[in-house]
Amino acid sequence: METNGLLQVLNNINILTPQIKSQLESYLVEDHYAKKSILLKAGQVSQRIYFVKQGFTRAYYHKGESEFTSWFMGKGEIIVSVYSFFSRKPSFENIQVLEDSILQSINWDQLQSIYKNHPEFNLTGRLITEQYYIRSEERVINLQTLTAKQRYENLLSSYPDILQKASLGQIASFLSIKQETLSRIRAKG
Repeated sequence: METNGLLQVLNNINILTPQIKSQLESYLVEDHYAKKSILLKAGQVSQRIYFVKQGFTRAYYHKGESEFTSWFMGKGEIIVSVYSFFSRKPSFENIQVLEDSILQSINWDQLQSIYKNHPEFNLTGRLITEQYYIRSEERVINLQTLTAKQRYENLLSSYPDILQKASLGQIASFLSIKQETLSRIRAKG
């Protein structure tokens, strides 16, 4: 398996020992997913944590007849149903591939084995969890304090080509605005 991808990202977070690298390499699965593939359905317990080596994904949930995008994750990012994966309870969200993608993943049991066999890897896990939590907190703060236009500009800053990857409806739901509002914001430039 190539040395780039997840192992490179993890090594940049906290230097991996040769033993950790070896165990991770033995567990890591790399798969190609077609656009619109579903990685996780609401009601299932999340079994895998994914790294986006190439491509674009989203997490979303349904409320009544409406669909709401909770996350977008692209190249170099980790996507997981945090609640389901770590609590071992059914997910309330779905995870979908938005363009043909290459994802690397490991399962729950494998991650626990690495933590058990290599206690120093717990630091890496904690740092990733902290980053995820910070992003989640920033999302809540942004929804409460920024205008719709500012939220849209932030999204474009994070994912400049998102308009080619996600539908306007998915983007609007992520921004917590109506699609018509998004169209007006885009028209004003």
